[in-house]
Amino acid sequence: MTDTPLTPSKLDLIAQIESLLFVAPGTVTVAQLAAALEVPAAEVERGLAELEEQYQERGLRLQRHLQHIQLTTAPEAALVIERFLGIEATAKLSRAGLETLSIIAYEQPVTRPEIDAVRGVNSDGALKSLLGKGLIQEAGRAERPGRPILYITTSDFLGHFGLNSLKDLPPLHSELEPDSKQESINDHLK
Repeated sequence: MTDTPLTPSKLDLIAQIESLLFVAPGTVTVAQLAAALEVPAAEVERGLAELEEQYQERGLRLQRHLQHIQLTTAPEAALVIERFLGIEATAKLSRAGLETLSIIAYEQPVTRPEIDAVRGVNSDGALKSLLGKGLIQEAGRAERPGRPILYITTSDFLGHFGLNSLKDLPPLHSELEPDSKQESINDHLK
């Protein structure tokens, strides 16, 4: 080993951010990156925006979830990565699990009674399965009688469905105009 003192990195800020995201064991916050780099959070945000833009044509993506950021692979590369690593495609979600997950994704934070009201059936089994798969997590308790548990999606949910953030969820409502919807329904009833 040499006795050369450590000197500030000659890498630009974007390269330093990328390096930190690469070695991070999980998600990090902008504040953590700013502290490690000894720069204002606004500079880190600008660097992250530049990285996101650069990654659009590459095999990596920045995944954002609840003010946390993580470096992930592009969803389009999932099949080749699974083949390379010898991983079988993950087990499919049951219909009940998919329904429950959809409700949580669009309504989060949401309680089990609220989920049950939308589905019309008990969701205990589906919630247990989704929690076990790491697609949802408990996010505290609602401030009302019984203090029911609030559920939200996780960053694993985003990765499982190839999303970079919750903003990438498809719109909840159909693109059809209200009159078109009624005409479509009427056509099916004939």
